[in-house]
Amino acid sequence: MKVNQAEFIISAVSPEQYPNTGFPEIALAGRSNVGKSSFINKMVNRKKLARTSSKPGKTQTLNYYLIENQFYFVDVPGYGYAKVSKTERAKWGEMLETYFTQRETLTLALSVVDFRHPPTQDDIQMYEFFKYYQIPVLVVATKADKIPKSKWNKHESITKKTLDFDKEDQFVIFSAETGEGIDEAWKVIESFL
Repeated sequence: MKVNQAEFIISAVSPEQYPNTGFPEIALAGRSNVGKSSFINKMVNRKKLARTSSKPGKTQTLNYYLIENQFYFVDVPGYGYAKVSKTERAKWGEMLETYFTQRETLTLALSVVDFRHPPTQDDIQMYEFFKYYQIPVLVVATKADKIPKSKWNKHESITKKTLDFDKEDQFVIFSAETGEGIDEAWKVIESFL
């Protein structure tokens, strides 16, 4: 997909604030600093549409980005970041659970993991959550440019094994630096739109 139009719409904290256009939504879930904003920016070929931050745990709302007036990327708060109070975390958890279990326009979840390391306990839980609620999921392994290509197979198999990856799901190796995986990711996303 060649994206000509992409705009930030709203930071929502409750269902009343979600856009009611009925457009399909592609949600990105992953731990803080895994590269969700960089993924969005690279996919829409914009440097600063989604704000990236060196401070993990910055996204505390559901951030809606309207793409080509056809669908949304929804960046959900990153998980697994320690500097957030238990109450805050519980609030996020509720917000995410409500969103993922009740949002009818949610078409696909992107489970974003760091390709350099085996998935964390949080990554595994998130993936299992999607499977449990039968939400279609694409696993996006980011920061691939940080690993020599000769080791990709090894890292892919570790990631899949750790997640107990379902062969029905799609897996994309991605780098916001080099653009690796953009076409594959669009192919999967478009098949759900």
